[in-house]
Amino acid sequence: MGMTSQQRMAVAMNLGTPDRVPVMSQLSLGHYFLRSGLKPLDVWYKSDAFAEALVRMSQRYRFDGILVNLPGRDPDFEKNIENLEQSDGETIVRWKNGSYTVLPDDDNAHYYLGDGTRFFPTFEQIDPEALYYIEPWDITGISYPYTWDFETEPRPFGDYFPPYHLDTIKRVKEKVGGSLSVHSEVFSPWSQFLELLNYENALMAILDDPGKVRACLERLTEGAIDLARRQAACGVDAILISSAFAGAGLISRAHYEAFVSPYERAIATTVQAQCAVPVYTHTCGSIGDRLDLMLATGTKGIDTLDPPPLGTVDLVEAKAMLQGKAFIKGNVDPVHTLLNGDLEMVRNDVRWRIGVGKPGGGYILSSACSIAPHTPPENIEQLALLAEQEGSYAQ
Repeated sequence: MGMTSQQRMAVAMNLGTPDRVPVMSQLSLGHYFLRSGLKPLDVWYKSDAFAEALVRMSQRYRFDGILVNLPGRDPDFEKNIENLEQSDGETIVRWKNGSYTVLPDDDNAHYYLGDGTRFFPTFEQIDPEALYYIEPWDITGISYPYTWDFETEPRPFGDYFPPYHLDTIKRVKEKVGGSLSVHSEVFSPWSQFLELLNYENALMAILDDPGKVRACLERLTEGAIDLARRQAACGVDAILISSAFAGAGLISRAHYEAFVSPYERAIATTVQAQCAVPVYTHTCGSIGDRLDLMLATGTKGIDTLDPPPLGTVDLVEAKAMLQGKAFIKGNVDPVHTLLNGDLEMVRNDVRWRIGVGKPGGGYILSSACSIAPHTPPENIEQLALLAEQEGSYAQ
C-alpha cells in the first residue's frame, strides 16, 4: 500500500526515499485567479476562498503538498469598501479612506494611496526598536509604524498578529485533514527589510549604515520567529522562509553572509529546536554560488534551484553538494518549459529532473519559481503523471 501525500513529503524532507518522488509546486496567485473557479476578489480577500482555491488546485494537479502563502484576512474587510469598479481584466476596489486597490484578473493586487502613489518610509525615518514583522501581502500594503489592514494603531509585540492571521492555514488543515503536506510561509528579515523601504533604498542602506540595517534585521527576526511558532502551533508540516531577494542578482556572497545568513539561521535553528517542524528556504535566481551559505543556516531544504537562464543552479552539481544534508525542491524551468514549452519538451525536461534528483531520496519535484498565471494546465499535470510513472523507488 502506497504512502499518503503527507507521509511521502515527510520522508523526502527527512532525506529518505518514499514510495515515489513527491510533487509540490507553488502556483502564482494569478493562476489561482484564472483556474480555481473562484473570483479573484474572493481569493485575494477571503481566507475561506483562498483555502478552497489552494485545495482545489492541489487536487487538480495531484500535488502532494500545499503552500499557504497569503495571510488570513479580516472577515469584516468589506466594511472598508466604498465601491467596486469592474473593467476589462481587472477590478478596482475603492476604499472609504480614499485609497484604492487594483486587482488584475491574472496577477497580484496592488494598493495605492489616493494620489496614485505607494507609501514607503525613508531609512532615516525607521527606528529599529519600532519594527517587529512586515507583511508584504497585507491588504493595505506597507505602513510605518506598521499597522494591519485599516487599523490606526500599531499592535503590541506580544499580541502583534491579528486573530484572523492564521485563518487560512486553519481552513486548509480542516479541508485536507492529514492527507496532504501543509506548509506555511514567513518572510526572511532581509526580504521584509527590502519590502519596507522598497528595493533600491534598502540596497543603498546597507552601504550607508550597515549597523542600523543589522539592528532592523534583528528586530524583524524576532517577529518572524514569533509568527513561525504560531504557524507551527496550527499543525503545519513545514515552514518556508521566503527569501526571494538574496540571490547574486541583488547581493554578493559577502552581503549574504552579513545581512541574510545570521538572521535566517536564527529562525531555522530556533523554530526547529522549539517546534520540531522542518524549516526550509526559498531563494530565487542566481544562487549557484551560495548553496553552501544557505546550507550553513541550518535549513532543512532549498527551494527553487532556478536553472539557467533564469538562475545559475546546475541540478547535478546541487544534488552532489546537498545529498544527505538538505532536501532539494524545484529546478523545472517555469517559463521556458512549463509556460512556453510543448508537451514533449515538458516530458523530456521533467524526466531528466527526476533522473537526477531521485537517486538516494531527498528530492521533491517542483517548478523552480512559482508557476506563471497563464501556464497551460496540461503542462502542469505532467509533473504528477511522470512522478508516478518514473519516480517510484520500487523500480
